[in-house]
Amino acid sequence: MHCMGITERKNRQKVALRERILDASRRIVMREGFAALSMRKIADAIEYSPATLYLHFASRDEIARALCAEGYAQLLASFEPLAAIADPAQRLRALGHAYVAFGIAHPQTYRLIFMEDPSYTGAALTEAAEASDEPDDASFRLMVDSIDELRAAGRLPASTQGEVWAEALWATMHGVVALKLTCPVFPRTPVDTLIDVAFDAWFGSVQQGTGAYAAETAADPQPPLQMQTPTPAPVEPKPRARRTRRAAAKPESPVA
Repeated sequence: MHCMGITERKNRQKVALRERILDASRRIVMREGFAALSMRKIADAIEYSPATLYLHFASRDEIARALCAEGYAQLLASFEPLAAIADPAQRLRALGHAYVAFGIAHPQTYRLIFMEDPSYTGAALTEAAEASDEPDDASFRLMVDSIDELRAAGRLPASTQGEVWAEALWATMHGVVALKLTCPVFPRTPVDTLIDVAFDAWFGSVQQGTGAYAAETAADPQPPLQMQTPTPAPVEPKPRARRTRRAAAKPESPVA
């Protein structure tokens, strides 16, 4: 019993020190950016030797991956209430607003997850997928399911591929955040307006959910975005003008 108590105490201390390392790393990244993060700077912040940090993390990259997984979990938590939105189109729009809002509110965390190193992004997505016991992480699956619902209701083309559309939609929202973080003077349009315009461009009138899309496409077999070239009206030949034979000029009388 006594040995078990010592072991438990050591484990708690180990977990607590790991959290101190991550907290210090997070503060450095948020204050100075990821480029400023180093094992020595973290050790100075928690008043431990750098050698102690290596007992918990093999490298700065391992700390970065842990921060990415933590930040991505925070992003997923902001999506959870949105799953209850009944209308799939409105659900997707709310996801877009929440995603962009997270990126702007946590710029350094967002940069670290999505704009720093592909291995960091992969670590965050992989850990999220493992935590949800799904082939994809919860946020991506929520988008795919919403798009599939729209297709099943006849509000998107029957050929719509949920995963492809979800990836393209995610890329659109990432573009908004990336521009906002890296180019503050552009876009000039308020972010919320920009997101709504993007979703209007993506989904248009399918927001109404009347099933009109299915009826329209059933009546017109042509793809919805394909414009047919109008058949020109037949041109009737112009009537040819009648030619009148001119009377031959009379010879002038000779001068006497």
